[in-house]
Amino acid sequence: MYQDQEVGAKLEKNKFENSISELKKKTFVSVADIASYGESSVTPEYQEAYQRSINDPEGFWGEVAQELEWTKPWERVLDNSNPPFTKWWVGGEMSVCYNAVDRHVANGKGDQVALVHDSPLTDTVRKITYSEIKDQVSRLAGKLASLGVTRGSRVLIYMPLVPEAIISMLATNRLGAIHSVVFGGFAARELRTRIEHAEPTVIIAASCGVEPNKIVRYKDILDEALCQSDFQPNNCIIYQRRRVLECTLEPGRDINWEDALEAEPVPCVPVEANEPLYILYTSGTTSAPKGIQRPCGHAAVLCWSLRTVYGLKKGVWWAASDLGWVVGHSYICYGPLLAGVTSVLYEGKPDRTPDPGQYFRIIEQHRVNALFTIPTAFRVLKRADPNAKYARRYCSKSLKTVFIAGEHCDQDTRQWSERIFGVPVLNHWWQTESGSPITAPCMGYNVKAIPPHSAGYPVPGYDIRALKEDGSECQPGEVGRLVAKLPLPPGFASTLWQADKRFKETYFETYPGYYDTQDAGWISAEGAVWVVARADDVINVAGHRLSTAALEDVVLRHARVADAVVVGAPDPTKGDVPLCLYVMRPPQDDEEIVAESTVTQELIALVRHLIGPIAAFRKAVAVPALPRTRSGKALRGAIAKLARSQLVKLPSTIEDPSVFGEIKIALQKFGYAIDAPDPEL
Repeated sequence: MYQDQEVGAKLEKNKFENSISELKKKTFVSVADIASYGESSVTPEYQEAYQRSINDPEGFWGEVAQELEWTKPWERVLDNSNPPFTKWWVGGEMSVCYNAVDRHVANGKGDQVALVHDSPLTDTVRKITYSEIKDQVSRLAGKLASLGVTRGSRVLIYMPLVPEAIISMLATNRLGAIHSVVFGGFAARELRTRIEHAEPTVIIAASCGVEPNKIVRYKDILDEALCQSDFQPNNCIIYQRRRVLECTLEPGRDINWEDALEAEPVPCVPVEANEPLYILYTSGTTSAPKGIQRPCGHAAVLCWSLRTVYGLKKGVWWAASDLGWVVGHSYICYGPLLAGVTSVLYEGKPDRTPDPGQYFRIIEQHRVNALFTIPTAFRVLKRADPNAKYARRYCSKSLKTVFIAGEHCDQDTRQWSERIFGVPVLNHWWQTESGSPITAPCMGYNVKAIPPHSAGYPVPGYDIRALKEDGSECQPGEVGRLVAKLPLPPGFASTLWQADKRFKETYFETYPGYYDTQDAGWISAEGAVWVVARADDVINVAGHRLSTAALEDVVLRHARVADAVVVGAPDPTKGDVPLCLYVMRPPQDDEEIVAESTVTQELIALVRHLIGPIAAFRKAVAVPALPRTRSGKALRGAIAKLARSQLVKLPSTIEDPSVFGEIKIALQKFGYAIDAPDPEL
């Protein structure tokens, strides 16, 4: 171990951006500081709205619902007689499709661009107006109706990020049916499982998806899944991507997309607010599918959230995600269209399609006002273009705000992003189950700044607490399990598809009267929330509970580290110790080449200085790449299992399964994974 003066000399030699003392100031906020935050960040508008949502939920959400058009008024705003199965706007009927499309056309906005599809992978840019969407949606709905789809039927959608996927979602809802979008990265086995569980009357699929270096043959995967499936749909509608790949249709079963759009248009079918809007299966669910069921009343919350949470009343919105995830459902499809703004669909990567300047090109070309993405996208951009050479080619003056969520964002990446984009990069927190933010800055209430490293303040409707294992409440600044007191606000998952008992057991039995987010964190005296990790990612080192996210934050401060994960690994003395896998950034221009051993020793010293010896941070190793899903999440749990020589089952959404071979070799350097079986896909 280096002595302090030696460490200081090496840090200076390798041009760290800040000294250790400055890093300590910027990287962490002490518990005392957190507990003593004043009221400077919150505003009277936010406080009034939030308190009313907790003390008078019926009055508050009754007003929110007025943003939509209802065909039948509700009998009562809230029915909490059977928790946790809370119902909102009971008896009220409306059509989500009408409010997302027809309403805007009727109000004179038919010529406004609703969707912009930007696909550098196919070298195309398409713009579709609200009137054009209405025509296609109503005709596709007419075809679905002729194939037996009615109110309550299921339609499974297996498509890439193209406008036709959104048209399929809206057409399904137009009939009062329930859609289930399956992420295009899922293989035949997972697709078959979802088909058998949802039992769709019709499946809508595309001939293929496009990746930077390959074509994913969706139709072939669908055919394989149906060959294995015990359930068969009445028909399949196939969208042929003729510019990329045209597939063969099965006579008598498959229908061409163009032929389906020849059907007569049909009107919207209103449904009760608590009827299902969609089923969304969480990733990695194979043997026991977990389908989040969302109520149709969710539409009112999404429309309201564009204005109050994201501060966007008009303009262009870009959620850089996929329709197969909850972000795609909420903020590529429904949220922007309900709010009457333009939604951008980007079919590409941050760095490889064809270069790291694409985010900035899109912002300039389509005049994007607000961007929502995941921290991994910025880490990729930072690694590929650290000096922003590509970014400087474009003008991003239209951009006002960037929002990040989905995983922990280290402070160095966030600060780099703010410098490059020139706007605030704001963290917020939500989950598939919530369907919209749980905590956020709430721009519409003029909360435009949040305490450092926090995820903002509870969004109106969420009464967030931090609880100890015995159920008692934590003091401000004390780490605990983050929970939300019942009743949960409208739009939250109403249940799991065909699994009410599992819904209660999974989320509500650990802390009666609360929804268990299964995230760990703390809350300040003024109500700001810090989410440090999934509860499983808090490791116990000789009795000290440490957040792996906090350790990653320190590691990613190193100027030569591009990406990193920290997991808990078994130790005979301390129980768990942190194990760090990091990716080194390639040297830029005339930079000196630094040895891996030097970086590793500096990381060990840096963690010791910034967190302390209690972290027992001594095991770090460089790897070529980290295992991540296509949504950008690191497979920390899989790495931790591998370190324990347990069988690892990889989700089919993993970006590159071969990465685990290098991970296994790296772990064996510390005596881990010696007898570990090869991961299963």
